[in-house]
Amino acid sequence: MKRQLACCIILFFALFNQVLADTRISYQETRIPMAEAGSNGLEALLVWPNDSLPHPLALISHGSPRDGKMRIKMSAIAYLPIAMEFARRGFAVAVVMRRGYASSGGGWAEGTGVCAAPNYQRSAEAASKDLHTAIAYLGTLPQFDTKKILAVGVSAGGFSTAALTADHPPAGLVAAISFAGGRGSKSNDNVCSPDSLVNTFGEFGKTSRTPMLWVYAENDHFFNPELARQMHVAFTKNGGNAQLMMAPPYGSDGHFLFSTTGIPVWTPLVDDFLQSQHLVLVDKLLPLPETPHLTAPRNLSANGKNDFASYLQGAPHKAFAVSPRGAYGWRTGQRSIADAEDGAISNCKKHTSDDCRVIAADNEIP
Repeated sequence: MKRQLACCIILFFALFNQVLADTRISYQETRIPMAEAGSNGLEALLVWPNDSLPHPLALISHGSPRDGKMRIKMSAIAYLPIAMEFARRGFAVAVVMRRGYASSGGGWAEGTGVCAAPNYQRSAEAASKDLHTAIAYLGTLPQFDTKKILAVGVSAGGFSTAALTADHPPAGLVAAISFAGGRGSKSNDNVCSPDSLVNTFGEFGKTSRTPMLWVYAENDHFFNPELARQMHVAFTKNGGNAQLMMAPPYGSDGHFLFSTTGIPVWTPLVDDFLQSQHLVLVDKLLPLPETPHLTAPRNLSANGKNDFASYLQGAPHKAFAVSPRGAYGWRTGQRSIADAEDGAISNCKKHTSDDCRVIAADNEIP
């Protein structure tokens, strides 16, 4: 009898692992209806394990560029590699572009007014409304289980995520992660009325009870470590539940830790938090789609070849441009291939007076 039981257990895990190995991650660009966003709705990217089962929702909230003209150039698809990392951990993921970003309608709703006296609470309420709307809609889709929700945000999206935990959070919201959360950065180490930002996080703390992880890099030039600590103190002393983690310096500005190139750095932090919150959903990470097999141009330097490998893992739409003497530039996650090609050539020309030409667009050689 024991031998039969052991055989059954071994067979179960063999079949389970085979299901994991055979599960593919699917994605779809779509729109979420919202009355205030008009006919455009909210631009969104959905990424999920394609096994015909509902999965807990991971809701990813984007940041906000300092230059307002760049808001319409943003795209949900740019977050595909990041979303894939949560999908391979068993989540069904939604990246939702809030009103006024990318092609989402309704006009920008998160303005804070004049820099000397910003209304951060108004921005928080607008962002939270968009996220609430998205969650309600996603709950109608078969691949999403909104009875268990992980909210994740970066920069202004981290601020929005904290706001969501404080603003009548959905019953299913069980945990949240904020990477470099904040609002009002005008230039390096220059924030509009930092005291007002700290006070707003203090207000969040009065009603937020969702367990949170806050991650800031030591060289964040949007919201420096001292400001991060002040926001954390204000949040937690009023009842907010957040663990603050100061990550080592990342690149030239640690504000961009939560990025495709930062995946090897931030995923262990996420995994530790998920384990602490009993949100480990799979015994083995689901396989990522295969990286396309394109050969790097021979005239690239070693750094150039490493960047070409990073390019291949980047989100569509993307392009890589090279000059005859090995200068190069690339762009990923653009709204169209044309935008990606223009950006790649422009970046390439920053390093050379030679002509630059596109040698790869998305995953093809032109």
